[in-house]
Amino acid sequence: MTPPTPAPPARRTVGQAARAVERATAALGRLRHGRRLLHPAGLSFAGEVTIWGTPGPPTGVALLDDPGRYAATVRFSRGTPTPGGWPDVLGLAVRVHSRTDRPFDLLVSSSGAAPVLRNLPLPRRGFTGTYSTIMCYRVGRRRLWLAALADPDSVDLGRTLASVAAAARADAPRVVLAVASAVGPWRPVGQVSIGAPLDPGEDAALAFDPVGNLPPELRAAGPLTWLREQTYRGSRRARGARAQSGGSTATTV
Repeated sequence: MTPPTPAPPARRTVGQAARAVERATAALGRLRHGRRLLHPAGLSFAGEVTIWGTPGPPTGVALLDDPGRYAATVRFSRGTPTPGGWPDVLGLAVRVHSRTDRPFDLLVSSSGAAPVLRNLPLPRRGFTGTYSTIMCYRVGRRRLWLAALADPDSVDLGRTLASVAAAARADAPRVVLAVASAVGPWRPVGQVSIGAPLDPGEDAALAFDPVGNLPPELRAAGPLTWLREQTYRGSRRARGARAQSGGSTATTV
């Protein structure tokens, strides 16, 4: 029997570093007694994603280019969290229950809308505003950013998680999904409607994978993608969660 060929030194080093980051993150997560290491304070909701289709040139991602409706799970969160309505890096996570075996986990953070600011997480007070992926994706050789933008016709979400929950009870808040190149304008492709809140147990069980849970044509890119992947994996490991834990199991609406 031929012995296995040892991995090249560079690949072994990367693998060792990945395991070290994952173990360190898992250890920090255990110190938090199973609570999320990233964006620990949040509220989750049932939702629906409506894709209108891409205006102008297609992105090459079928889920964004082709009109459709999908069940979704939506989570608003605070990054630190800071007290009350103080500025914080706010988060919005949308799990699109697509027609494939794997959901699409879109995680966006409060940012600016202009090209020079869409790469930066920016603290702000209110949950209504621009959220972007910060790091880009690649579709073939092209780079793509995704965002959730304020819908001017939707109810304001306020400055606290409690105000987001109140808005969801009073109305069906919406945010607009959009795509852009590195320097181009945002192009709206659909919307996310926010529905009934999930109970705290469902929110606690929900676990996202922003690197692994992507449409087949899309891949995460950028210098911090590797670190993000290991950090989320370690956080899930500490919580005993899988990359598709929690949220609705419905596939389409």
